[in-house]
Formats: sequence, C-alpha cells, structure tokens
Amino acid sequence: MYDVTALGEVLIDFTEAGTSENGMSLFERNPGGAPANVLVALEHLGHDTAFIGKVGTDMHGVFLREVLEGERIDCTGLISDPDCFTTLAFVGLSPAGERTFSFARKPGADTRLAPEELAREVIASSKVFHVGSLSLTDEPVRSATHAAIKLAREAGCTLSYDPNYRANLWPSAEVATEHMRSIVADMDLMKISDEECALMTGVSDPVQASALLLERGPKVVAVTLGGSGALVRTADGVREVPGFPAKVVDTTGAGDSFWGGFLAAFVESGRAAGDVTVEEAARFARMGNAVASLCVRSRGGIPAMPSRSDVEALLTA
Repeated sequence: MYDVTALGEVLIDFTEAGTSENGMSLFERNPGGAPANVLVALEHLGHDTAFIGKVGTDMHGVFLREVLEGERIDCTGLISDPDCFTTLAFVGLSPAGERTFSFARKPGADTRLAPEELAREVIASSKVFHVGSLSLTDEPVRSATHAAIKLAREAGCTLSYDPNYRANLWPSAEVATEHMRSIVADMDLMKISDEECALMTGVSDPVQASALLLERGPKVVAVTLGGSGALVRTADGVREVPGFPAKVVDTTGAGDSFWGGFLAAFVESGRAAGDVTVEEAARFARMGNAVASLCVRSRGGIPAMPSRSDVEALLTA
C-alpha cells in the first residue's frame, strides 16, 4: 500500500548557475517536476510513495529514474520510452529567487503517457492519488489523467490536486482555464497559490477563491500566500496559517514541498477528507509551511527537501 501516488511530469530543470569565463550563462542540471517533488517531500517525511509518468531512454531519463529510485519512490509506473525525449525546463532566477521558465517539450516524454499505459495496480493500492495540471496540456496524457482519476475514485483513493500554471505550455489562458478547472469537481484535497486564484475561480481574493472552490467539490482547500504562509478552508471555516521566517535562496519546489508536508500530515491524521476540520487543516498547513521554509533556504526542488527531524525541530522551536 502506498500512502501517496502521483501522476504527472518528472523532468530536468536546467537552472541558471552563474557564468563561464567567457561570460556565457551556465545551467545546472537538476531533477524536477511538481508531482515528483511532492513525492520526494513525502519520502523525506517517512511515507511510502509511487510515481506514474514517462521519460525518454536518453541520459536525462536514465538520470531521473535513478534519482526517484534513490529517493525510494516506487517507479513501477514510470515508463522509459525510446521514441520520445525527456522533458527539459530552463529556469531563470531573479535576485529574489523568483523563476521564469522556458520548456523543451514539443512534445516531451511526459505528454506521451497514454491511458493504456497506466499502472492500474499501483493506483488501486494507494491511499491518496495526486495530480497536477501539466498533464492536462496535451494528448494523450490528458486522457490518461482523466482515466487515472476515474480509476482512483473507483478504488476509494482520496483525490489530491495542485494546479500549476505555466502560460507558455498552453495555447491561451482561456484554454488553460477550461482544462485546469475540468477536474476540480473530482477532487477531495486541493491546493492553489494566491497567484492562481483568479485563473481557477475568477476572483483574486484567496478567501473568496477558497470558498468558491469548496462549493465546486473539494472538501479541503489550501491557498499558499508566499512568505506569509497559507490559508485553509473546510466546511466549518477558514483560517490563515503563518509561515516560518526564511531567507529565500530559490523558490523552486516551495509549493510542492508545502503540499508534500500537508499530505503527510493528512495521511498521518487518519481522517477522511470530508471529516477534516479547519483546525486540523491548519495543523496540516503548519507542517507544509515548515517543509517549504526549509526548502527555500537552499536550492529548491528534489535535492533540497528537508528531513523529518529538521521539520520537527522547526515545528517545536
């Protein structure tokens, strides 16, 4: 039994890393991809996880499989396809650690996962099934995502969703809105950033946006508020949960690490999503805030996910 299984992208983040002697930009190869990042955070917190997706058989795909397996993530559902190239993202960093993205994904391996390739037995053996929104941008992975959600619902999994808007992966904001909203009603747990409120609900205020999302299906909604922490909403109320002070080096993976911490606390609670109170959701978010704050103090993403002992030390400080 897996605590959390995630479907979606695992890719290479080529992140800016200074300049060469000739003044040319240097890029460091880092493993990334939001669903994979969530799982690594969970593994560091002591949870069993599995990943479903696709990479190429090129050097980058081999590297990513080695990283995930090194993190003890079950890769039964990770397909290595010789007919497509592993997805790449080139990441620029501002002095404040904020990111801009340029993708080599036309198509990338992550978009080529087909419904018939899903590891159905892995989904059926999961407590929580998690997806993002990059798997909704293209076919056949869009159909695979919808099929996997149906399988997870039939298997009694708790459904989790973290939409991740990347404008240059969609033909328009209108198309992105249509597809990113299309699975909200299927979800039990949902996380968005404050910047995604308007896209996902039509209103930019996190308090109003969280209320609208709750009306559309999810039982627990979290809105990350950058350095200010997070807002959570359940049927019995809404609560802001302050973040932990952190000198930001790189925000890559911060939202993913927050959701990994949140899901870890949710699984450990043993609660059904519909029974979670706002008090409990706030406790889950505090765990998420702690994981995220430790992540952004170094280069974000897979290599920087903190250990359970580091998180607990911060929570009890």
